[in-house]
Amino acid sequence: MSEPGSEVRAKAARGPLVGELAVVTGGGRGIGRAIACALAGAGADLAICARTQGELDEAAQAIHEAGGGAIDVLAARCDVSSPDDVERFAAQVLRRVREPRIVVNNAGTVAAGRLDEQPAALWREAIEINLMGTYLITRAFLPAMRTLRRGRVINIASISGRQGTARLTAYCAAKHAVIGLTRALAEEVRGDGIQVNAVCPGSVDTTMLSGLGFTPAMVPDDIARVVLFLAAEAPDALTGACLDVFG
Repeated sequence: MSEPGSEVRAKAARGPLVGELAVVTGGGRGIGRAIACALAGAGADLAICARTQGELDEAAQAIHEAGGGAIDVLAARCDVSSPDDVERFAAQVLRRVREPRIVVNNAGTVAAGRLDEQPAALWREAIEINLMGTYLITRAFLPAMRTLRRGRVINIASISGRQGTARLTAYCAAKHAVIGLTRALAEEVRGDGIQVNAVCPGSVDTTMLSGLGFTPAMVPDDIARVVLFLAAEAPDALTGACLDVFG
């Protein structure tokens, strides 16, 4: 993994999340970038990661602008399915910025095809990025949130994690598992001041969705607004929830 790319320093932010740090995976484009911009608009500092540094560099500038030029942005390349990458990213965030209060597990992948057409490698990738990535990132930052005695973990699952979708068996399996992780972890950290929730979008107009044959019903900003609610406004009693967003 290369050394981090973008770092944009803060001036003086305003908003309900001022003083908070949010980590967003898959923050270089699509839903992740929209989420990061929404959180920045509410005053949060951001640490984003993705596998493509060029997209991260562009996103970092957009996020900084969304925060009115008054927030810190750390953008670093990280493959969330790699334990080594995640360990380096987490260490970098904690060393260069501070402990995050908000962690948004957004990084994901999808591939279409009948089950008997999908090779084992495709299934492993779906599980490793969608599920193991959520596990690894959450595990990396959970001790810091426990120390703070406050935190919000927000997992981007899918409507396909709530129901079956033909020709998306690997994706459905992984996202169903993300919902199970969300519900179990919510119980595990209930006494630690940490809320764990999931957002389950339907079809969103993103690069990942294109070519799958689904007509987009929403844009990334629609999902970002739901995440912002969970990060900034949702009561502490809301935990273990899976919010369906159909559009």
